[in-house]
Amino acid sequence: MPKASVAIVILAAGKASRMGEGGKHKLLAEFDGVPLVRRSALTALGADAASVIVVTGHRRSEIEAALDGLDLTFVDNPDYAGGMASSLMAGVSSKHADGADGILVMLADMPGISTAHLNALIFAFRNVGGEAIVRAVSRGKPGNPVILPRSLNKAVLRLEGDVGARDIIATSGLPVLDVDVGDAACLDVDTPDDIVAAGGAMKN
Repeated sequence: MPKASVAIVILAAGKASRMGEGGKHKLLAEFDGVPLVRRSALTALGADAASVIVVTGHRRSEIEAALDGLDLTFVDNPDYAGGMASSLMAGVSSKHADGADGILVMLADMPGISTAHLNALIFAFRNVGGEAIVRAVSRGKPGNPVILPRSLNKAVLRLEGDVGARDIIATSGLPVLDVDVGDAACLDVDTPDDIVAAGGAMKN
C-alpha cells in the first residue's frame, strides 16, 4: 500500500478585519524577524507533504513578496471578501491539490504550529490509509490544522460564506481522528494584542 499523499493548503487570503484601522496586516507581523505568513509556509515546507499551496487574496502582492523564493504554489482567490469558504474551495480545486489523497488545511495565522505537529497529523492520516478526517486538538478542544480525505473534495466545493471545514467534519459520516498538539491547535492571532502576546512584532 503506497502511503497516502497529502497536499498542504495554507489559507492566507483574508482581510484581517479585526486588526483595526491603520493598515496593519497580521500575516506580515514578524516572529523572530520573519513575517508570520513566511514562518507558516516554512513550517509547511518542512513537513512530509507532496506540495504546499498558498491561497492569497487581500493585499496579495505583499503576501506573495513575503514568500519570495519559496518552493510553493500560489492560488489567487478573487472572492476572498466573501469569507473562508471561497479560499478553501480555491485551494482544494488547485491542480496541485487535485491528485492528493488528503488536503491538510492550515491557517496562516497560527504561530504555534510546528513542522512536527504537521507531521504528526500526516502520520495519523497515513496510518488509517487516508480514510479518516484528522484534526488537531488541544486537550480535547477541536482546533486546526485538519486533514480532509479526497472523498470530501466535492463537499468542500459546495461550501458558502465565512465557514471552514467544521460543518463538513460534523456531517461527513467519516471517522474523525483527533491528534493533541497542545495549545498551538487553538492559538491564532486576530488582533495586535494577540500578536504581541504570542511573541510577535507588528509591522505593516
